[in-house]
Amino acid sequence: MKIMDFLKENAISADLKSTDKEGIIREMIGLLSDAQAIKDKDKIVKILLEREALGSTGIGQGVAIPHGKSAGIKDLVAAFGISRSGVNYDSLDGEPVYIFFLLVAPEDSAGPHLKALARISRLLKDKYFRDTLRGAPDAKSLIKTIRAEDGKK
Repeated sequence: MKIMDFLKENAISADLKSTDKEGIIREMIGLLSDAQAIKDKDKIVKILLEREALGSTGIGQGVAIPHGKSAGIKDLVAAFGISRSGVNYDSLDGEPVYIFFLLVAPEDSAGPHLKALARISRLLKDKYFRDTLRGAPDAKSLIKTIRAEDGKK
């Protein structure tokens, strides 16, 4: 599975502005909405915040992968963003988060949803890849970096 199969190119930000968890989720859902990948923003924000209440999706090493499932979604979609200043996200390691992959999947799609989470987690374990993403000056550079990594396997 390639990340660019579900990551919407026009739902990528090299400079997220929000300073807290809910703000980041709202901002990234806004990116997906602007890219016309989702319809009901408020409903999906609620789903993702409920998921966060179960346990933080801040997995450590400056990375968070907020995710959830919605009946209003036909295909797995993702947004990606970088926070230059970092966000207190209640991460497992207590560190700020800079790299955000947000996934929204159809309610009945356990397989693709889990495969996407596993793929993203595997890629983001690579410190060089994380550093390259954080150093990217714009969305075009982020896309280029992700495409290059996608092409390796």
